[in-house]
Amino acid sequence: MLWSKFIQPYLLHYACSSKPIMIQRKKIVSQAKGIVLEIGFGSGLNLPFYTKKVKKLLALEPSLQMQKIAHNQVKKSSIKINFLTSFAESIPVDTNSVDCVVCTYTLCSIINTQSALLEIKRVLKKNGKFLIIEHVKSPDHNIEYFQNKVNKFWKFLAGGCHLNCDTKVDLEKVGFNISNIKEMYIPKIPKFIGYNILGSIKNN
Repeated sequence: MLWSKFIQPYLLHYACSSKPIMIQRKKIVSQAKGIVLEIGFGSGLNLPFYTKKVKKLLALEPSLQMQKIAHNQVKKSSIKINFLTSFAESIPVDTNSVDCVVCTYTLCSIINTQSALLEIKRVLKKNGKFLIIEHVKSPDHNIEYFQNKVNKFWKFLAGGCHLNCDTKVDLEKVGFNISNIKEMYIPKIPKFIGYNILGSIKNN
């Protein structure tokens, strides 16, 4: 209880706010516009990168502790923000009602990734944008081997985060076109956690 409530949320906040990761966040999040749903709002690290093109932000975050940590960021923002205390597998938002979904470093810690992606697809308007950054399993065999070896320990340390997700496959299985997705190692991030997919996916 002490670890999960008072230590882990702050550890995740600082780990996810390193400069190389924030650079990638800005690239993706700044593209958001209209009514935006963010999956896994967390401590609000994406908030500074939203522009005036965002009419309203629906901040999906099941952890009240993370919402509390985000409070200072929320106070500084001029964007209208509504918190949704729920999980991504069951999003309390109407079908075809969202212009854009933002998901950064979140799918790795969702138990049923495909259910969450189907929900994202449901709430997005036709031609709406799904903006995504996720760390995934490395294409390098040696690094993937290491990811698999330490994954059990990493999940405990990082709040259920999996190092060896195959998110591209999950995206394709639910019908997303991933042709615009880029793949890269994030500079200055250890390779076992630094191989990322990122980009904008149109909801056809």
